[in-house]
Amino acid sequence: MMLAGAGVASGLMVGTVPAARAPAVQMQMMPPATGMQAAPGVDMARADGGPPLVDSSILVQGGSLRTWSYRSPSVEQVQVVLSTEGRPLDADIELWQGPDNTPCKMRVYVENGQLRPFSAVVETPRGPNTVAIRNIGQIEFPLAANVVADNVDSPSAECLDTRMTIQGGALRTYPFDPSVDSVQVLLKTDGRPLNARIELLQGPNNNKQVIELYTEDGLDRPFFCILETPGSGNVVRVVNTAPVEFPMTAGVVPNSINQQMSYDAGPRLGDVAQSVRRFGGSDLHTFEI
Repeated sequence: MMLAGAGVASGLMVGTVPAARAPAVQMQMMPPATGMQAAPGVDMARADGGPPLVDSSILVQGGSLRTWSYRSPSVEQVQVVLSTEGRPLDADIELWQGPDNTPCKMRVYVENGQLRPFSAVVETPRGPNTVAIRNIGQIEFPLAANVVADNVDSPSAECLDTRMTIQGGALRTYPFDPSVDSVQVLLKTDGRPLNARIELLQGPNNNKQVIELYTEDGLDRPFFCILETPGSGNVVRVVNTAPVEFPMTAGVVPNSINQQMSYDAGPRLGDVAQSVRRFGGSDLHTFEI
C-alpha cells in the first residue's frame, strides 16, 4: 500500500511539473510584446494632427514604409528632409489625400545622403493629408526621415522673378560656380499636370542626385527643393518629361554662397600665363579661365 501511495504521489508530482512550466513559457513571451508598444507610441505622436518636432528624425530601414498624418486643414505645406550616414539614398515619397488619391509623388536618388541630404517642400492644402516615405533601397541602406510643418523653406524673390518656360519634352541646364553651396529649384505650371526630372550632375554623366516628380496640378501644388552642391563642376539639369501640351516654368538660382571660396577659388591669371610659357605659346587654346 505504501508503494502504491508513493506511486500516486510521484504521479502527482509528475503532473504538476508541466503546470509549473506553462507560466514560465508565458513569461518569456512578455518582453517581445512590451517591445512592440514603441510603434503605437510613434503612431500616436504622428496622428494627433499637430506638427512633429524639428529633431524628430525617424530611421527608415530598407524596404519599410513610414507615414506622417496631418488632420488639421491649417497645415498647407510640409518640408521633407531625408539623409543617410554617407550611404546612397533611394526613396519614394507620396502625398495621400483621401482614398486612392495621390496628387503628388516623387522618386529620389542621392549618391551620398550625408554630403547631399534631400530637402523638399510638399504642398498639403485642404487637409487631412498623409506623407508616406518608403525606403526602396536594400536593408543595408537605412535613411533618416523628418517631416515638419513649421519653419518651412520658401523660394526667394530672385527665384520667383527668374523663372523661365520649359516646353514639354525640352530641357534646360544651369551651371554653377564652385562657391555656390546650395541651389533653389522651383517648378510650376498654369494648373496643368507637372511631370519633370531634376538632375544634379558633377562631371559628364555623373548623377549625384536625381528627382523624378509628378504633381497633378502644378499651380496648386508647385514643387520647391534645395539641392546641396558641394565641390566644383555642378550643373542642375531640369527636364520636362510631359508632352508638348504641358509646359512649365522653372526657377533655379543659388541659395547659399561660400564667400571665402569665392575669393580663393579659381586659378590666377599669372599662374595660367606661367603655365602657358612653360608648355609653349601654341598651347594657349587648351587653357580655359
